[in-house]
Amino acid sequence: MILHNETFTMENLWDKITSQEGKSFLTKKGLPFTYTIKGGELFTDRRERSITRSTFEKAYEKLLHDQVGEEAPKKIVGPKTLNVYGAPYVWAVFTGIGMIEEELYIQEEMHF
Repeated sequence: MILHNETFTMENLWDKITSQEGKSFLTKKGLPFTYTIKGGELFTDRRERSITRSTFEKAYEKLLHDQVGEEAPKKIVGPKTLNVYGAPYVWAVFTGIGMIEEELYIQEEMHF
């Protein structure tokens, strides 16, 4: 997993997520979803509960801390190891907006 934190900061993260509202994403298991933003909450079309802006910020901080130190083994390798509410969707959004790059992950554009 490669974290592109040169172009993503805590300050611009939510704006970048908001700018992709309505786009189709895939979870790591291949489940398609879209999302809408209402204030500081992200609602997917697959869940009833929202994922908050602070959850995305917490996940971003976890990824940053995980990448520090070249010698330490990386602990975060996917949604489960991210360990935040809505992790499959958080991971898919991070991957879909280009913040996370995975060797085997392909974010396809969905056509409905």
